[in-house]
Amino acid sequence: MSTTASMKNGTWRNWGGNVSARPAREVTPASVDELAAAVRKAAEDGLKVKAVGTGHSFTAIAATDGLLIRPQLLTGIRNIDREAGTVTVEAGTPLKRLNVALAREGLSLTNMGDIMEQTVSGATSTGTHGTGRDSGSIAAQIKGLELVTADGSVLVCSEKENPEVFAAARIGLGALGIVTAITLAVEPLFLLTAREEPMQLDRVIAELDELWAENEHFEFYWFPHTDSTNTKRNNRSAGPERPVGQLTGWFEDEFLSNGVFQVAQLVGRAAPATIPAIARISSKALSARTYTDIPYKVFTSPRRVRFVEMEYAVPREALAETLRELKTMVDRSGLRVSFPVEVRTAPADDITLSTASGRDSAYVAVHMFRGTPYQAYFTAAERIFTAHEGRPHWGKVHTRDAEYLAGVYPRFGEFTALRDRLDPERLFQNDYLRRVLG
Repeated sequence: MSTTASMKNGTWRNWGGNVSARPAREVTPASVDELAAAVRKAAEDGLKVKAVGTGHSFTAIAATDGLLIRPQLLTGIRNIDREAGTVTVEAGTPLKRLNVALAREGLSLTNMGDIMEQTVSGATSTGTHGTGRDSGSIAAQIKGLELVTADGSVLVCSEKENPEVFAAARIGLGALGIVTAITLAVEPLFLLTAREEPMQLDRVIAELDELWAENEHFEFYWFPHTDSTNTKRNNRSAGPERPVGQLTGWFEDEFLSNGVFQVAQLVGRAAPATIPAIARISSKALSARTYTDIPYKVFTSPRRVRFVEMEYAVPREALAETLRELKTMVDRSGLRVSFPVEVRTAPADDITLSTASGRDSAYVAVHMFRGTPYQAYFTAAERIFTAHEGRPHWGKVHTRDAEYLAGVYPRFGEFTALRDRLDPERLFQNDYLRRVLG
């Protein structure tokens, strides 16, 4: 099973299988100049333009019936500046390749999400994040950006150069231009010790503040229809390295988390009444474990079971209440939810449309197995999230529009004004951006 989107008979589909598009034209530029020329030509021909990475967004953020730009030839590291602690990468570089290449150089990102299939530009443009007390999303680690704007010119921005573009373009939603290179902060490779253990949901909710304060990276999964969670704390370690053994790793990460989980999902989809029983078994299948390894081997894990996802960022202080309401809703609804709910945090950042912009945030993600009706569950969850001024993840299912988003993002107008300046003709527009940006 491939980890990316697919293209068949001229139709592009995303990884989750819930979005498709038929672009009029497709290009795979081998240089920034080629990309800029393709943008200029599309503008002349009256075609809208979108770049697409690996299709890991569940929204139609990358869909277009115009020109589809595939960045897979724009990959690799351009430059490492050890003194400044930065690395400049081509936008189409998969995070997986970046992480491996950095480790080989004795370097690492400070924080990352839990999968690494996406391209660097796709992940940052949609606000992909992991969990962290002090360190935020991948975009929050950006030190500089290069993008091709609507007139085909190349714009470079950083805190010093075009700072107002930099403030917005780090999570630019593909609305301001096509990102061609990104400069990220990196640091010398370090070790993380992961401690994974089951815990009762009530206890996790009661101790949220301590768990957040005492751990650099805390997250947990709650299994609906149960009171069980699986918690994960990642903290820096002096070593020694104690990776998960090959057999244990295969058993827990491949067999249980992907293989058996896939079968359980298929059974649950065919016979929804079995889901609560499966959830009780699943929640007990994973035992406590501790291991120490380099960051990307601790932060990320393979995700082979396909799903559809909705995730909202709520103010961190609203997390306990949000979780209680979500549990009550599932318990009372008659819904059958076979996928765990994932909870993470991020500190406030200064990116215009970051889900953590200006406020310490907690992320609550709900998932449904691909092919299972998800609308009723997601609609009920979204009602809870929006009551707490939740901000939807830009790459995940949601129904919000510009009017709602302008109310939960204090700097929303700043972003749309910049877009008016950089793309007055809306070359990079599509239906999704029309809905969320107006």
